Amino acid sequence: MHRTFALLVGLAVLSAGCATNPATGERQLSLISENQEIQMGLEADPSVVSSMGLDPDSGRQRYVRELGMRLARVSERPNLPWTFRVIDDPVVNAFAIPGGHIYVTRGILAHLNSEAELASVLGHEIGHVTARHSVTQMSQQQLMQLGLVVGVALKPGLAQYAGIASQGMQLLFLKYSRDDESQADQLGLRYMRRGGYDVRRMPEVFSLLDRVSQASGGGRIPEWLATHPNPVNRSGAITRAIAALPADSLGSVVNHDAYLRHIDGVVFGENPRDGFFRGAEFLHPELRFRLTFPQGWTTQNQRQAVVAVSAQQDAIEQMSLSGQATPEAAAQEFFSQQGVRGSPGRGSIHGFPAAGGAFSALTEDSTVLNGRVVFVAYDGRVYRLLAYASQARWSAYATATDQSFSSFDRLSDAAVLAVQPWRVQVVTLTRVMSLDEFTQRYPGPATPTATALVNNIDPAGRLGTGLVKRIAGQPLP
Repeated sequence: MHRTFALLVGLAVLSAGCATNPATGERQLSLISENQEIQMGLEADPSVVSSMGLDPDSGRQRYVRELGMRLARVSERPNLPWTFRVIDDPVVNAFAIPGGHIYVTRGILAHLNSEAELASVLGHEIGHVTARHSVTQMSQQQLMQLGLVVGVALKPGLAQYAGIASQGMQLLFLKYSRDDESQADQLGLRYMRRGGYDVRRMPEVFSLLDRVSQASGGGRIPEWLATHPNPVNRSGAITRAIAALPADSLGSVVNHDAYLRHIDGVVFGENPRDGFFRGAEFLHPELRFRLTFPQGWTTQNQRQAVVAVSAQQDAIEQMSLSGQATPEAAAQEFFSQQGVRGSPGRGSIHGFPAAGGAFSALTEDSTVLNGRVVFVAYDGRVYRLLAYASQARWSAYATATDQSFSSFDRLSDAAVLAVQPWRVQVVTLTRVMSLDEFTQRYPGPATPTATALVNNIDPAGRLGTGLVKRIAGQPLP
């Protein structure tokens, strides 16, 4: 009886949520309507933009948006509220969220070498949306959760495991599957053909991704362990698909020179104007401050916070902006949180007004954390300096983090204040050159390997005549 009831519930859900996807031609589970999908994307997009930031160049934004819209219009879902944005991130990446929101990083723009290659990337991400890959994953997740609910209702003894199982389902469907990635490749190929782009440029993108993967340290990841298929394997599949197409349907639009002119001047790598590390010292030229983190800690400059983790990974220090107008108001807000104990006091750091003090906090899993928080007013902003560890480990880090907090000060080094980011610069070659010849003629701060990567050539290869890319700028002071 119980098994029959569960089966009927599952059949009812499947019959209501299965439909044929117009892009793939496959029957597809979907418990999320198109209107819901659109709404999810509209709600998530501002968070993506605020957390990652946008490339400030309006010309590049317009170029990517117009190209993306041309491809989206020839897809099976032309009426979605499509948006295409360039994210201010140095990582070579592109991604999509439900409802037609596509993002490419300035990092991938710096490494691509033609409009056809960019069309390949955008077509792939459009394919994830038209195939409703994210929506299918969420529907599968909901179905698994429904199965858990049914199981708990029928067998109350399973209730204690329901939360753990639900978390497992979330992890299981968190990323696109290899089949999803391969399907998005095939759809991207379709949209390139419909847009008239030379599809033979698509394998070059996989070659680039493979070079970037190897240069990042660690080489190839076995495909069965990778989140995404190995670029080399994907290249082989697409190359075979292209070979099977009629020769007169491969497209001819490449737009190499036009693309390079659009990305000329794009920031390459991390932008030091957003802050950079010199050893353990963090320097922020734009906001004109410096802070030294504890020696030996692993540090990371994120858009909304600077974070350091102890060598044993049992303590954290973080600097971020407070939303309050004064250190006193910020400290009062922090210490009034539920589960936080402590009494803030007033003081100063290098003459700047400060408030805060030691605290203990009880987490949801009943772990007790000890730490210290200080809010500092500087140049019209209030900064939060926060450090904590478990109650048992805090005493080992209290002195080091106090010294770190006390190092917060005004930045006055003229060379650091004037630092500028490295940029991709397009130059014209009148003769073929080796990479060594090119770097001698156009010296710059980047390694020859980086120069080879942005031009998608082997370090032992040669640069042809016409427009090519160099990395221009000065080494960090």
